[in-house]
Amino acid sequence: MGKTSPRRHPVRFFSSPLVIPLGFGILIVAGGVLLLLPIANRTGQMTSPLVAFFTATSAVTVTGLVLVNTATYWSTFGQGVIFALVAIGGLGFMTTATFFLILVGQRITLPERLLMRESLTADRLGGLVRLTRQVVFMSILIYLVGMGLFFWRFQQYFKGSDALWQSAFHAVSAFNNAGFDIVPQSASLAVYGVDYILLAIFAVLIILGGISYTVLVELSRGRRFGRFSLDTKLVLVLSAVLWLLGTVVIFASEYGNGGTLGPFSLGGKVFTAFFHSVSARTAGFSTMEMGSARDFTNLFVVGLMFIGGAAGSTAGGIKINTFAVLLVAVYSSIRGRMEAEAFGREIPHFQVHRALAIAILAFLLIGGVVLFFTLYEKDIPLPKLLFETVSAFGTVGLSTGVTPQLSGVGKVVLLLTMFVGRLGPLTVALMLAPGEKREVYRFVQERVKIG
Repeated sequence: MGKTSPRRHPVRFFSSPLVIPLGFGILIVAGGVLLLLPIANRTGQMTSPLVAFFTATSAVTVTGLVLVNTATYWSTFGQGVIFALVAIGGLGFMTTATFFLILVGQRITLPERLLMRESLTADRLGGLVRLTRQVVFMSILIYLVGMGLFFWRFQQYFKGSDALWQSAFHAVSAFNNAGFDIVPQSASLAVYGVDYILLAIFAVLIILGGISYTVLVELSRGRRFGRFSLDTKLVLVLSAVLWLLGTVVIFASEYGNGGTLGPFSLGGKVFTAFFHSVSARTAGFSTMEMGSARDFTNLFVVGLMFIGGAAGSTAGGIKINTFAVLLVAVYSSIRGRMEAEAFGREIPHFQVHRALAIAILAFLLIGGVVLFFTLYEKDIPLPKLLFETVSAFGTVGLSTGVTPQLSGVGKVVLLLTMFVGRLGPLTVALMLAPGEKREVYRFVQERVKIG
């Protein structure tokens, strides 16, 4: 009798519902340990554990808030660690792990497919393996194209391998909406404030990373707008509205501010306002000092950061899909409709309830953190504390410059805020709550006075 090959058993580790937060936690610990090493920085000494793990958390959660300058403090090795953490964190732990399982020939079990569906925010279980491949290959393709375009521009500022490293790092950081930069002697991208071609490449990569992989896959199929799914229509329409609204508000508010848009030409003011409208909602790159911006502008940007990017994208916030569902529900209610309707489609009740839960939990989380900061960070103005908190929760990374000024406890709280913001408040709440149960009975309805 011939020999039978041993049956291959799939890996079961990835079936646990805690695998995503656990995976992110492992990445943060591993990255933090590497960043502790003297080889990771330019001083040749051990890095402070708080700085190392704060930076690792910021990279894994693709936030971009930092305690030290990424370009001048970290060595090439340290920047490489940040680069890897951003790439894995942006793609998502579950997507990365699943892709490696596919590469080694492991069969993907049903529990793993359920986790993949949550990670990719897909509607169906069918085709998830194919979608995972598409997501990974599309990301690599965008990285390479972005890197090539950046290299074309960065050759004007750097030579040889330096230009190549700047191009690779910023392509990954921009597409993943991470906000990390390695521009020497500059606050974020301020030194490139008038290089509109370079900034346009940044903006395009930020947009591609912020509208989600599933939307990109649907766009790549070349369908007409009318044939897009409701999710894609809502993401595209509302994103365009917010980009335009943000451009108008930032332009009008900062037009005469000498610390922000004032020095630019009229065309430069318009483009810079547009760039910050795109970047401030998801990425955190900046060519002007947000600490010098007017309170009205910063408060408006707080709203953009709270909304964030699309579900299943590299961006954070409550997600633009959530905000869209709430807007549709409010508009339908005003019109006297019993159901939330948009583009000739009806949104299920449970999704409206979930969107409301996400928004309220996010509001409570941010409110709790800000209240904590008002007690323990009394030397920092409340508007700046609010800005920094929402930036951490939305994994944006835009800063008014007060993050390094926080106390040790304040920095740890901001670190945890980034972590919860990356996972999502509802995900954290569901992990702590009992499993979902189907009700076998319903209570008698009774009206409550509203309004």
